[in-house]
Amino acid sequence: MASHQQPPPVHQRPLQQDWANREYIEVITGSIKKITDFLNSFDTSCRSRLAVLNQKLTELERQVEYIEARITKGETLS
Repeated sequence: MASHQQPPPVHQRPLQQDWANREYIEVITGSIKKITDFLNSFDTSCRSRLAVLNQKLTELERQVEYIEARITKGETLS
């Protein structure tokens, strides 16, 4: 025997639509939270990597300045 479901009574339709809307909003909110968490994590990772890169560049700049100073000093002595 196939069970035939009738549509909900008219007074229950808005209630069911409200629950469907709430579920949809919950899914969207959860997705936005996941995206936000990812972007925050990505931001933290990028900032950390850029800080390390900045330290390396600063060290290279110091080395270049040191080498330039030695070359200049060597040229003035001769």
